[in-house]
Amino acid sequence: MNPLQALAAVAAPFGIAISSAAPIEIGAALPAVTAKDQDDKEVKLADTAAKGWALVYFYPKADTPGCTKQACSLRDSFAVLTEKKVQVFGASLDDAAAQKAFQQKYKLPFTLLADKDGKVADAFGVPHSMGFAKRQAFLFKDGKLVWRDLSASTDQQAADVLKEIEE
Repeated sequence: MNPLQALAAVAAPFGIAISSAAPIEIGAALPAVTAKDQDDKEVKLADTAAKGWALVYFYPKADTPGCTKQACSLRDSFAVLTEKKVQVFGASLDDAAAQKAFQQKYKLPFTLLADKDGKVADAFGVPHSMGFAKRQAFLFKDGKLVWRDLSASTDQQAADVLKEIEE
């Protein structure tokens, strides 16, 4: 039993759920999960991001300092990411209304997934508990995982992704 699994076992009797799935491995297929976006529209991730580059990044909570830095890093480099044909999807355990407010406040030009039930995080193996997902990022090429950052940066997220694409 790993430390996260042990913590989950201790927390369970108190009604605190802690996800302890292992993160997806390099070469894995983009998980076939469906979530609502900031506009409450269904997004089938594996279908939407099957071709070309796709970045799926997880953040703990919309409109908090670190999450805002991470999102704005991607927003500020969005023209370059778009030139390189990278689709960007942010995901947190917030609801669609919170994602919409976050997107509008910071003029984020990419899709934000409302993973209120944690199914998207679980499919990627992203730890989460008490409504917060761990900050992680996953880069796919033609539907296959080619890079992952299990301790994703905040203000350097776009630079990290671009560096990986250019290698």
